[in-house]
Amino acid sequence: MKLRNILSVAFMLCALTSVAQNANDPVVMTINGVPVTRSEFEYSYNKNNSEGVIDKKTVTEYVDLFVNYKLKVAAALDAKMDTLPSFKSEFASYRDQQIRPAMITDADVEAKAREIYSETQHRIDSMGGLVKPAHILVLARQTATDAEVAAAKAKADSLYNVLKAANFDQTLFTELAKKYSDDKGSVKDGGELPWLQNGQTLPEFNDKIFSMKKGDTAEPVKTNAGFHIIQLRDKGNFFPYDSLRTNILNYIEQRGIKNQIINERLDSIAKARGNLTTPDQVLAEKREQMMAEDSDLRNLIQEYHDGLLLYEISNQKVWDKAAKDEAGLEKFFKKNKKKYAWDEPRFKGIAYRTKEAADVEAVKASVNGLAFDKWNEKLRSTFNNDSVLRIRVEKGVFKKGDNPIVDKYEFNEEAKIKEMKGYPNTATFGKILKAPENYADVKGLVVADYQEQLEAQWVAELRKKYSVKVDKSVLATVNNH
Repeated sequence: MKLRNILSVAFMLCALTSVAQNANDPVVMTINGVPVTRSEFEYSYNKNNSEGVIDKKTVTEYVDLFVNYKLKVAAALDAKMDTLPSFKSEFASYRDQQIRPAMITDADVEAKAREIYSETQHRIDSMGGLVKPAHILVLARQTATDAEVAAAKAKADSLYNVLKAANFDQTLFTELAKKYSDDKGSVKDGGELPWLQNGQTLPEFNDKIFSMKKGDTAEPVKTNAGFHIIQLRDKGNFFPYDSLRTNILNYIEQRGIKNQIINERLDSIAKARGNLTTPDQVLAEKREQMMAEDSDLRNLIQEYHDGLLLYEISNQKVWDKAAKDEAGLEKFFKKNKKKYAWDEPRFKGIAYRTKEAADVEAVKASVNGLAFDKWNEKLRSTFNNDSVLRIRVEKGVFKKGDNPIVDKYEFNEEAKIKEMKGYPNTATFGKILKAPENYADVKGLVVADYQEQLEAQWVAELRKKYSVKVDKSVLATVNNH
């Protein structure tokens, strides 16, 4: 077959495949020339209108929300926010987290778990296996005097002799440990310690327990902690694999060993292919394959990509802009002042406590005449500028019920003020307002409303700037095909 014919057949196959894919997943809308498939729209709609969502939308109602979202993403792409190193790094990290686990199987993880087990088993068994001791500790610290050490030894010898007379009965050992042992960690278990491997405890204690036979009780052993009467409850080789399997698998997950397995697999595939193939290329190939086969995965990754861009552009155009635009906020507040009227007066000022009675008036004098936003710094530098906190202050705009000190002194309410140790004096300073003086008095509400206005203006601009075409016939088949 001639090259031209081969290329022609290949082109036809690609075209047929594309037609088949489009038939199964047609384009529901085009935004700024970029097609949006029905599956992508369905994925977004169903995710944001699932069971439990309070404000559910119909498909038709959701179109405008989705279009606005995509218009903002288009603006972010035009601003080349997808080329920022921070974006590229965060997106690539998330995207690859969805793909990397598919490079290995459960069998690969199981093999690593058995490898870890075998290495641990060999190391522990070659050093004497495991022992399970119980002990009664009579404390004798390193700083103890000779007389204190002698008294501790005498007590330990006495307990040992009691056990010896009872033929080292395990029940008696447990009772004596609960009553007399100074090891608070094991006393509740009758002196019984967990399984130990060689080298895991104090040298003298360690040497003794690994020289004992199961069931033996040793004479008091001296360590840096004091005198130990030791009874060896059990000994043996390392635990069987099945009893540790869950713990080993958790260890693999928590310590990032699973990522090591994936890296090893990527390296292995890259080396086997040769031709300077890199692990990143192997992962990219796997990603393309999985995204082609799984529309949910493809849409999940696209959603994260667009979500990152949406956050960046919205922060720049709306959220951060509104929060920092003090002149714009004040202008917006004045224009909409009636909207922020209060149904009852508020107290604007401070409720405070002092250590000394003289500071009650000193606090008022220090901030009197200052701008309200300067009060915190003035109070801190004047009264709390060293290690001693002379005053405790709450500053803000208060309504009835917000603060008992304010309720009592400003609203003449029968409020019970909870005492604070060391701060017996309470007072307020400020003024009663019938309505907000400026936007700062209702800042949270004004910022939220101003952001809403900025966003509406921005979306209107985007609607003019970018083309939007919705195929209503395809839209009608959403969740109905």
